[in-house]
Amino acid sequence: MKTIIMAGGYATRLWPITKTKAKPLLPVGTKKIVDIVYEKVSKFGSEILLSTNKRFEEDFKKWAKDKDVKVVVEDTMREEEKLGAVKALAQIARDIDEDFLVVAGDNIFSFDLDPLIDLYEKKKKPVTALYDVGDYELARRYGVAELDGRIVRKFYEKPEKPPSTLVGIAIYIFPHEVADILLKYVESSEMSDNLGDFLSHLCETTDVYGYAFTNGNWYDVGNPDSYIEAFKFYTDSYVDDSVEISKAAKIIEPVVIKRDVVIKGRSIIGPYAYIGESCEIESSDVSESVVFSKTVIKKVRLWRSIIDDDCEIRNIELSSSIIGGHAKIQRG
Repeated sequence: MKTIIMAGGYATRLWPITKTKAKPLLPVGTKKIVDIVYEKVSKFGSEILLSTNKRFEEDFKKWAKDKDVKVVVEDTMREEEKLGAVKALAQIARDIDEDFLVVAGDNIFSFDLDPLIDLYEKKKKPVTALYDVGDYELARRYGVAELDGRIVRKFYEKPEKPPSTLVGIAIYIFPHEVADILLKYVESSEMSDNLGDFLSHLCETTDVYGYAFTNGNWYDVGNPDSYIEAFKFYTDSYVDDSVEISKAAKIIEPVVIKRDVVIKGRSIIGPYAYIGESCEIESSDVSESVVFSKTVIKKVRLWRSIIDDDCEIRNIELSSSIIGGHAKIQRG
């Protein structure tokens, strides 16, 4: 069995941060989102392919340098050109002659995939992972499965009236013959870019089994709020030895503070803060926030926000904000 990590999207809902950073490479503590995926799938010992685009090719190759991962690149540089999940998967699947596990590279989940693998080994039919969000209103945001026992009859994309609270979480196992079905599907008039729609198409010709994970955590990192929540759950603590912290400053763990950061004055950093390399923080409070490298923050209260590289933020309070690179914001 091969494993395919899908990481070719442009994550427009997290722009401007993801204009220069691939979403799966965003930090969650000392790790990156895709590190969590890699740890979950590498235990199975199969060949791992990671599908990305040309814009982030070098970033993923750098990430994969010390890992047993082959980076496969689609020839796109921007959102308007992207193949989409279904076409990108078909591009890889045409060269696969064995069963394959597919996992979205921006998926964050705490549970192990062993039960999914076991179900597939018993049935030798397509299997999809489901997660019980436990709320019909919340389920309306996702692709929702209609089940008959353990067999998925259909997926409904963002339905007004969900048939269940079991949502698809972009984890699948397919027998090798599904590759041919996938290739025919992308050439057909009913082709949709949504993998859930392809799964519904598959349900018309074969049994598709669903395994519902009811314990553990799953995060759909689709917007700044969900990213911050995932960051809070997974973050650990690390303060580089090179960090300079004034005696008046306070660090409240968990925090990650990278090298060459200077923290001055009566600053409070944390809990749940990420400070990138070479930042300067002075007389500021930073919590539940991610601040990327070479950013200056002076006399700022920052909460549940994401600040990109090379910014200067002064004399202001920011909450639930996302600031693009090289921005200069100050009051007074």
